[in-house]
Amino acid sequence: MKPINLVLNILWLIFCGIWMAIAYTVAALICFVLIVTIPFGVASLRIAGFVLWPFGRTTVPKRDAGAASLIGNVIWIVFAGWWLAIGHLITSIPLFLSIIGIPFGWANLKLIPISLTPLGVEVVATDEAFGRR
Repeated sequence: MKPINLVLNILWLIFCGIWMAIAYTVAALICFVLIVTIPFGVASLRIAGFVLWPFGRTTVPKRDAGAASLIGNVIWIVFAGWWLAIGHLITSIPLFLSIIGIPFGWANLKLIPISLTPLGVEVVATDEAFGRR
């Protein structure tokens, strides 16, 4: 990991990452309780890990994702995705108002697509993503 990514991830964790990760963990726990939605809970925990440490990582589509992922994403958007996306949007606004917070605001906006459609994508190191295309 590059030193700048390490510094940004530590600052992110302190100022914003922990709160959004808690939101994803709560969503995962609710999904685990409902049993039928356990795959959504697993996806939510995967995103929580990404939200804790986003710099130097990105998402790439899974090659084997199909119609089940699409249907699952629609269900996710309706019940949890839009709440989490709004959380990222609202969190990014005050970050953009300070010069030092701009990278964190962008990181929040970068997390909105996966908060809306977590199924059918995987989180990988940024360097690894270029080798997959």
